[in-house]
Amino acid sequence: MGIKNITIVTLGSHSALQILKGAKDEGFKTAVVATPDRLALYSLYKNFIDEIIEIPSWKDFPKLEKDLIKRNSIIIPHGSFVAYLGMDENKKMKVPYFGNKLVLDWEENRKMQREWMEKSGIKVPHRFKKGDKIDRQVIVKSYGAAGGKGYFVARNQKELDARLKTFEEERFIVQEYVIGVPVYFHFFYSPLTKKVELMSVDKRYETNVDSLGRIPAKNQRGLNIEPSFEVVANIPMAVRESLIADAVEMADRVIKTSQKLISPKGLFGPFCLETIITSTEEVYIIEISARIVAGTNCFINGSPYTYLNYDEPMSTGRRIAREIKNAIKKNRLKEVLD
Repeated sequence: MGIKNITIVTLGSHSALQILKGAKDEGFKTAVVATPDRLALYSLYKNFIDEIIEIPSWKDFPKLEKDLIKRNSIIIPHGSFVAYLGMDENKKMKVPYFGNKLVLDWEENRKMQREWMEKSGIKVPHRFKKGDKIDRQVIVKSYGAAGGKGYFVARNQKELDARLKTFEEERFIVQEYVIGVPVYFHFFYSPLTKKVELMSVDKRYETNVDSLGRIPAKNQRGLNIEPSFEVVANIPMAVRESLIADAVEMADRVIKTSQKLISPKGLFGPFCLETIITSTEEVYIIEISARIVAGTNCFINGSPYTYLNYDEPMSTGRRIAREIKNAIKKNRLKEVLD
């Protein structure tokens, strides 16, 4: 199957523009599936979006399956897939899908995710189990990819108990709130080359926890504002090389462990190690995103790190398309699709 006969398709959300621009740059036909409220946005980019497929709501996406298969489509997942379509719909999809769907369970389930990191020999924040006494500040996280929704911080046992009485999420994890700099390392693992590449690094701007940090502590008293962690923007970062070395080593271990736990393919393609780096330069992984993350949108024209490996602009979206193209050329397309 030739490159020109394949259509790269994604949902109109999250990192769709980057994915489709990268696919067009690599010579693929492109299509975005969008709801009515997004049509105006994607209509602005007809230079690299060949078709906008309108659906009334995200729940109608599965109805497109036969049509997408006829188009020789390859779906590129991003953070909105599980959030909008649900885990079961993602798994049932028969349209060729870039990535390993078995990873979804490990990404979504915070206990399984923690097991994955621990078996990779990586530092993770202390987890409090049911019945444990809370002796330090903790953060409570709901399951799944929700852009920081469903998180809250408690300073002690009393605060935690009070908040949990009104907490609506059924599944969550309570872990130590590590003080440090949040740093998000974006990687790409190629099953064709067996190599991990550092693509870019960012930090998130979260409302309203980041804006609260601009108000002196004495002025916060009496405001009665509860910190929230919903992501509204991403900020590019360049990190000390010694810390990059640590992050790349961790990424290698995460991939090798995934090949044992999530056999036979393990994790491949884009992923993000979401870390906290403390004042003593300890690196804790607080989460893994086993797909393209929105922070890569800062680097649609490439990053300082991709510049070191490529003589052309290379976004994570384009790197996905390049992997598919290379797999086609080597007659190994099945290795990168599910």
